[in-house]
Amino acid sequence: MTRVVPQNILVIRRDNIGDLVCTLPLVRRLRECYPDAWIGMLVTRYNAEVLQGNPDINAVFSYTKRKHLAPGESAWAAMLARLRQLWQLRRRKLDLVLLPAEGDQRSARRMALLVAARQIVSHEDLRTPGAPAHEVVRASRLLQVLELPSANLPPASIRPDAVLRREMLGRIGTDEAPVLGIHISARKPSQRWPEASFVALIKALHARQPQLRFALFWSPGDENNPLHPGDDGKASRILAACAGLPVVPLRTASLAELIAGLSCCERLLCADGGHMHLGAALGKPIVCLFGKSDASRWHPWGVPFRLLQPASQDVAEVSAEAVIAAFDELSAAG
Repeated sequence: MTRVVPQNILVIRRDNIGDLVCTLPLVRRLRECYPDAWIGMLVTRYNAEVLQGNPDINAVFSYTKRKHLAPGESAWAAMLARLRQLWQLRRRKLDLVLLPAEGDQRSARRMALLVAARQIVSHEDLRTPGAPAHEVVRASRLLQVLELPSANLPPASIRPDAVLRREMLGRIGTDEAPVLGIHISARKPSQRWPEASFVALIKALHARQPQLRFALFWSPGDENNPLHPGDDGKASRILAACAGLPVVPLRTASLAELIAGLSCCERLLCADGGHMHLGAALGKPIVCLFGKSDASRWHPWGVPFRLLQPASQDVAEVSAEAVIAAFDELSAAG
């Protein structure tokens, strides 16, 4: 029996930045197997900039979750905009909708039903549950349902905005000095490295390698904001302690700015989180700090990395010396 090749495909991924990045190898494989198909993605507005310029995707549709509404934004207006997009997708007469996330997919499935896709594929369609694996592998198991190859998955890949990247290079410096990107923010308390450790690391690395430049990234905002806590205070204290050293502050107000800034760095230090997966998708070697997180599922995909996770699962116990040793190992490995 001849398999029908889908001509219009939609991938719905409505969760966090890292989850979306870990879905991109699946999308790349779809493009390899269906080079002439129309492939769209439906994501949240918060994450949409991850997909900018992606050659595997024909169109990006985004919507705003209620919890992400900005002050003054109407929930009714956001719902109406979402329904308009779903109607637009329905008119495309989709052959296939993929739901790569595991767990409760009721909202994503409702969207898939509203766009009237001929076939909806989710983890419920797998014959047997998969063994524990990296999120890239988990998402790409849907390829098995389509009888497409799911082994030897490609790396995730994202593209920085060219204009923003030039602006970031102007701020960091366009000479040949190497740049280490350091992202100081983490959502989970167990993954927040103390500011004193960042200061000790920067000073020690500068003493060893005076030409090294540091790009300091953080999530903007007040640390006491209950909805969207940021690290403006922590960053200012680190910068004050490192006065006179080549540390460039990069308070990125948008995801596109963060991607552009990370793309200018040679290597990265960060905790597990969306920014780590963005760095990996930009091809950057990474030293990553893991607290209470499943390292086998969420480690950087497709790039050289060293992962530091103490037995206590509290990254505060990781020393600056351990991070420097990890960077030395990365350099020695080439």
